[in-house]
Amino acid sequence: MIAKKPDAARLDKIVADARRAADTRELGYRERSLKMYPWICGRCMREFTHANVQQLTVHHRDHNHNNNPPDGSNWELLCLYCHDNEHSRYLEADRGAGLQAPEMQAATHNPFAALAGLMKKKDDS
Repeated sequence: MIAKKPDAARLDKIVADARRAADTRELGYRERSLKMYPWICGRCMREFTHANVQQLTVHHRDHNHNNNPPDGSNWELLCLYCHDNEHSRYLEADRGAGLQAPEMQAATHNPFAALAGLMKKKDDS
């Protein structure tokens, strides 16, 4: 069976449509959240003005970008740095899910066990 070559124009259209939909969705909740909340990062408390508001992002608390309730209860304004940190922590926790540290064995070696004898020999000399 010969594999069919993907239609590049069709794939480009799908990607463009998805990007356009994401941009439209983001503009909607971003604009609403900036009107609803003070321009302050929810983590580091850095304040923003019209000059630097582009550095303030909308973080979805449940990490679902399609969950945009009208009351904004799933949003949190975070600066770029805190937003990246939040997603890094989320990814690290997700990667470590289900992993458990191996049981640690109690140490049995005592490096100072013979110390008293060595000190006694030195005192006897």
